[in-house]
Parts: sequence; structure tokens; C-alpha cells
Amino acid sequence: MGFNIFYMKQTKTWFSEWFNTHYYHILYKHRNHEEAKVFIENLTTFLDIPKTHTILDLACGKGRHSIFLNSLGYPVIGADLSENSIEYANQFANKNLKFVVQDMRKPFAVKVDAVFNMFTSFGYFDDDNDDIQVLKNIADALPKNGVAVIDYMNVSKVVPNLVAQETIHRDGLTFEIQRSVIDGFITKQIDLTDAGKEFHFLERVKTIDLEKFKDYSVQSNLKIKHIFGDYNLSNYNKTTSDRLILILSK
Repeated sequence: MGFNIFYMKQTKTWFSEWFNTHYYHILYKHRNHEEAKVFIENLTTFLDIPKTHTILDLACGKGRHSIFLNSLGYPVIGADLSENSIEYANQFANKNLKFVVQDMRKPFAVKVDAVFNMFTSFGYFDDDNDDIQVLKNIADALPKNGVAVIDYMNVSKVVPNLVAQETIHRDGLTFEIQRSVIDGFITKQIDLTDAGKEFHFLERVKTIDLEKFKDYSVQSNLKIKHIFGDYNLSNYNKTTSDRLILILSK
């Protein structure tokens, strides 16, 4: 999950990581699990990953994609910066499914055969060098023929069609959302009231298009092998595709 900020209006107090993930998962609980499963099945089939190969699910959140990959027979390591998300995910751990706390900017302590970075779990950092370092860490974790998947939004479609204001009702809460593009980031300001208290949540993700990813990959010693535009692995179209899915290798 992303680098997000919450505070309570009355005190301007920064809230704990638990608070962050608590509301985050309420807001995004509608995400289509079946669509995610189809995507993962399509990916593993297309990539023809042997069931003996270990997959790193980078920025795994609470582990739902790691769990599904493991159910398909793969040894999986789920990694995320959020200690609370990893604590939650650990209840599903087994001998072939492990979870670790990991800042993706730091070198990984594991070597794996594939790295999956799913559902726009990239592009959080102000400095491009941090994003490039993430890709370098991915490359370092892979063998010569290893594969990495970066699943990102297609900013070339998202930015021109950005919904500036939206109200979402979820689990008895009302989320007021404002979106804008500021300094190269799609910024989402989320306001809500719970138990009479006002809370505010800021989410940012960088507007990385295909050309910028190509530059990142060159600097990371990774090669872009395939580019897809949706979870059915259709061809990428800059104007119409919902996703920008990159298959990379060393």
C-alpha cells in the first residue's frame, strides 16, 4: 500500500499506522477480488512460472494476492512497509508463504525467481532516484532469467479523465474525495467524520508514464519485455488502456 497521511483536524495530531490502514482498507474494500485472481492466473500462465519458483509480492499490504499465489502452488514471500499489515497477514503464513516488513528502497534480504508489484504499489517518492533504487533492488533479487511485473495505472488516460470530486459511502462512513495533479503527483485528499471527529487522509502517486518507465528500466539494468494494457493482458494503448503492465527481466 502507499505512503499516506492521516491527521485529526482538532489537534493536527499524526495518527498511527493502524489508523492509516484501518480506513484505507474500508475505502478500498470494494476492489474486485475476482478480477485480481483472473489477472494473477493470466500472468502466471503467460509467464509460465514453474511451481517450484519463489515469487516476491512486493508491497503486499495485508497479503490477499500473496495468499492467492500460494494457493496456486507457488512459494511466496509477501513484503510490505506496514508492520500492522504484515502482522495481520502472518495469520495466513505457512511453510511456503512468508511475510516480512520491507522498505522497498532498501536492499532485499532474499533472492527470488519473480517479483510482482501489483495494483499501483509504486511511485510514492518525491525523488526519482528512490523509484529507480526500488527497481535496482528488484533486479538484484532476481537471477539472470528472473522476471518482474510492475502493474501501474495508465497515467496517460487517468490524468485527462481525473474525477476532481467524489463522495463514497462505505460501512456507514462518508468519504469526501478531491483529486488533482500537483508537482507530478496525482493527489487524493480524503475527508471523513467518524464518531463525531473529523479526519483527513492524503494519498499521492507519481504520474509515471511509459516513457519514464523506459528511462527507469535502463537505469536499473532491467529490460522491458512485454507491455499490456489490462488484466486480460490485452495490448497497451496509450489513450484507452486502463493499466500499464510491464514485464521486465535482467
